[in-house]
Amino acid sequence: MNLKQFFVFIIIYALSFSLCGQEKFYLSNNLKKSSISFQLLNNLIVIPVEVNGIELLFLLDTGVDRTILFNLATKNSVRLQGMEKIRLQGLGEGSAIEALKSKNNTLRIDQVIGKRQMIYVLRDAQFQLSAKMGIDINGIIGGDLIEDFIVKVNYSTKKITFYDPAFYKYKNCKGCSTFPLEFYKRKPLINVKVENHLDEKFDVKLLIDSGGSDALWLFESSHPKIEVPENYFTDLLGQGLGGNIYGKRSKINKLKIGNFDFENVSVSYPDSTSIVSVQKNKERNGTLGSEILKRFHIIYDYGNSTITLKKNANYKDIFTYNKSGIELVYGGDMLVSEKRPVFTSSNTNNQSENSITQMIYTYSLAYKPSFQISFIRENSTAKKAGLRVGDIMLEINGKTAYNYSLEEIIFLLSGKENKRIRLKVDRDGRHLDYAFLLKDLL
Repeated sequence: MNLKQFFVFIIIYALSFSLCGQEKFYLSNNLKKSSISFQLLNNLIVIPVEVNGIELLFLLDTGVDRTILFNLATKNSVRLQGMEKIRLQGLGEGSAIEALKSKNNTLRIDQVIGKRQMIYVLRDAQFQLSAKMGIDINGIIGGDLIEDFIVKVNYSTKKITFYDPAFYKYKNCKGCSTFPLEFYKRKPLINVKVENHLDEKFDVKLLIDSGGSDALWLFESSHPKIEVPENYFTDLLGQGLGGNIYGKRSKINKLKIGNFDFENVSVSYPDSTSIVSVQKNKERNGTLGSEILKRFHIIYDYGNSTITLKKNANYKDIFTYNKSGIELVYGGDMLVSEKRPVFTSSNTNNQSENSITQMIYTYSLAYKPSFQISFIRENSTAKKAGLRVGDIMLEINGKTAYNYSLEEIIFLLSGKENKRIRLKVDRDGRHLDYAFLLKDLL
């Protein structure tokens, strides 16, 4: 599992509901464009969105067609309008869940404004995205926003620009290629070519999903040439609205998007029980995720049903995955004692030139993030070493765990084969030491 593929859980497929009365997004003050910076966490785009005047953090996800809100425990001052109960069905092994539908809300992203917007609200216990990301994520926004603009995404500079389609003009662009899009329930699909492990080349139709961290998902039952290679391993692929998503991980020979070629591409084959809700679209064969998308500068033009791609500096990045078999979540803040150096000076014989500098240490208490093991792959080296679900990481290779971000930890766990990983964990108050080697299963 690639370090950037860890967060597939954010892929959500909401049911389609009537949008009668919902207004389009627009640029304020008659602007022709508006640019914002975004955070890039495990290839996923996180943007600030004001909901009824309160700033929150949202995932920008082309795989959803509705705005979804959750994790409001620390943002309970958000006032939502016109609430009513509904049920949502999404990816995962569970059934549909109960949620709330709220009408007539105002959303603002810098100079981009949407009035009378519909929002679907999940209870905190239903969908813990923040625990997986390591920061407070409050919602997901996608089709509602993107379809009203021409949207440029620059993964290199971490900038998104929203253009008023009435004033946008395409320029000659060396290295750019434009592809037609199809839409199913307002979600974009693209036709690409793949070459499987048997050297068979064939066309597939994939959902473009900026909210999915894997490079590629293929649905086994959707095409006669989509077969799982003998060289695979079973893994937790992520979490959707319906619960955990399990499947098989492997690699395919090639993925081809026009003249853009990728070799030895990581691929996941989700279990059929986890994708019941998306198999209603019989023409769709899988998903193109952000592990591929982040390799391009992208222009989304839903109005003209096109997407334009240009290589960026990430284009030749190799496809890796988590070789430890450990899945981590944010385990809450813990109170720790920090040792800090303090330098002091003193004079001898009342002569300033004879001053002595001393270093002493002070200790202070501070709250720091903790990371907890939420899943361990069967037969993984971490499992065999004795690590368990629920263990809280204290040290990684001798360095305090809270000095890492969650993304940095996953990067370490996606290192080269036979790299030695040393962990100190807290298990029910006991501090235990473990060590294992990373193993390449593919």
